[in-house]
Amino acid sequence: MEKLSASASQPLQPQTRRPSSSKTLVVLGLILLAAFYNFLPSLTYEGFHEQYYNALVGSAVRHCSHAHSAYGRFPLSDDPFHFIPCTNTTVPPALDDPEPDRSWARLFSPDPERWSWGIALAERDDQDTDPYAGRGIYMCGYLDVPLDYTNKSEDRIVRLAVTKYQVSGLARGGALPNTKISASSGSKTERTIVIEPGGPGGSGTSYVWRAAEDITKRLSDGKFDVLGWDPRGVNTTSPAIACFPFDADRDRWSMLTGQYREVSASPEAQLELADAMNDATFRACWEKHGDLARFVSTAFVARDMEEIRKALGEDELTGYLVSYGTGIGQTWANMFPDSVGRVILDGTEYVRDHRLLGGFGWTALDNATDAWRDGFLGECLNAGPEYCALARPRDSETVSLQELEVRMKKLVVSISQRPVPGYLESSGPSIITYSALVGAIYGALYSATTWPALAQMLYELEAGNSTLAAAFLEPSEWEYDPTLPSPPSPKPSTDELGSLVICADSYDAPQPPEGLVWWQALWANMTTQAWISGNSRFFNVFPCRHFVNYWPRPAEVYRGDLNHSLSNPVLLIAETYDPATPLRNGRRLLDEMGRNARLVVHHGYGHSSRDKSSCTDAIAKAFILDGTVPEDQETPCYADEKPYLYGVNKTQGHAQAAGAWDPVRVWREHLREMRGY
Repeated sequence: MEKLSASASQPLQPQTRRPSSSKTLVVLGLILLAAFYNFLPSLTYEGFHEQYYNALVGSAVRHCSHAHSAYGRFPLSDDPFHFIPCTNTTVPPALDDPEPDRSWARLFSPDPERWSWGIALAERDDQDTDPYAGRGIYMCGYLDVPLDYTNKSEDRIVRLAVTKYQVSGLARGGALPNTKISASSGSKTERTIVIEPGGPGGSGTSYVWRAAEDITKRLSDGKFDVLGWDPRGVNTTSPAIACFPFDADRDRWSMLTGQYREVSASPEAQLELADAMNDATFRACWEKHGDLARFVSTAFVARDMEEIRKALGEDELTGYLVSYGTGIGQTWANMFPDSVGRVILDGTEYVRDHRLLGGFGWTALDNATDAWRDGFLGECLNAGPEYCALARPRDSETVSLQELEVRMKKLVVSISQRPVPGYLESSGPSIITYSALVGAIYGALYSATTWPALAQMLYELEAGNSTLAAAFLEPSEWEYDPTLPSPPSPKPSTDELGSLVICADSYDAPQPPEGLVWWQALWANMTTQAWISGNSRFFNVFPCRHFVNYWPRPAEVYRGDLNHSLSNPVLLIAETYDPATPLRNGRRLLDEMGRNARLVVHHGYGHSSRDKSSCTDAIAKAFILDGTVPEDQETPCYADEKPYLYGVNKTQGHAQAAGAWDPVRVWREHLREMRGY
């Protein structure tokens, strides 16, 4: 397809306004007069600084001054992140806002009851009258960075949305009676753990909300702050890249174009259909966002992370980067080797793979089938029928692994031939399709905590009861949820960003002269090799066939080696049954990085080291707190517990066995977490 003309719509190019010198002088003069006649005793540097800032942000702060917070007012004038306590309205100002500082300051609420506080780490003293003492707080902010780091004349910016969990909470200006105040309250910690959950397209701010308190406890005994950001194009970062006006529009096409190969009457026709929709989607991205796709490569995301380090004021970065975040991490470490502090890459990718045509997809198929057989099915039988529904016998006294594997294959094949009717009172009629079911199985392999729920659903579906399957699959199929109230300005999900990053990183991989014939063969090969993950990973990379038709060359991609001498070694964690980032990724990366890295081989299930291991956690914590790494290049660690038996002990039993277990709730929590990847 020919490249579209330059008349296509271009993104906004806002300018960041600064107070003119004349206006500033007027403001300063008024402040001096007011201070001299009315506030003469307060003419200290601190008092003058505060009055100047109040005038600078204008009515926003003055509006709040009548209800002054005991914790001060935010944002602080010298804070590059503009942090204010998070509420349900703290979304960074739009790029076309001519006075973003003023608009942002207006969102500050002086009422601490509206702020988002962390869970108290210790029991409160009955005499303590401050309900927020000893609690961390979530701070929301933003950081402006260049849209194009390679072109200094380009004045467009990216406004990165940032959320920090501040473990020390906030310092109260006046102590309440019987309140114990820590000397560190409100202070920044020595190090900040920067986190990123993966994707491409995962939201780092959502990751903070979901996991920051657990991460700081796991990695630093609660000593270090945790900060996450939405990478360029994602979620509440601006500009956000969504190429459909509404999620419902995307949903309308996804059922048609996302059908798996096994249920396509004509795989060739299905591929033509998906290819046409990919072309239409990239056309929409160009029409809506112009050249923005040139500036979303992993190299630019790595540069953004370096800007975050600088804004933190830390000489070296401390980080916990997961999945695609490890791709950002290894790219950043080799672009900025002197900035590397204590960085953990968990669920390791190998970014050399991403430079290959389709490499993001076909290099990640190693483990899914093994995780299904050895993990989901095998550990089910090991746990027994009390904890796994599929271990309950149907036609025999016991269930063997071979028998169970045959039964599940029969179930899945039958659904590929004819979908199963379903019904929910909340959403009406539905069907259980092969594509939706296999996609759900693949997603469940990311987290073994979901396996009892998935086993229960498959057990009931095998018996002819589709209610639980409908409850699981219906919300996972659609992003639009009609049961939720419509916001004033519905904002679509930034799903297309993932494809744009993957394709930008591999833009220079030669396209095959055979065209769709080559892609058809790749699709067949991937689904034959891995029936669980092959379709999903293929659809991740198939859109790249059209990327260079619209954006011939990204502004920057990293094509250097991964063996630069780093100021500190990085800690790699790779899992034996990871369905998305195989163990061989970690070993290949270790081979190239040499003494600049150490590898923990985490023997467990799920994506990244979520299958808890005291051994892995001890190594990770020692690294983050003290900078110590194992002497050996590779260290084995084993998960503490087995799937289906998490939390089981002889005295308390298990929630599932005790009847206090809700598989639908477990599944919905899983879906919320998966949206971060």
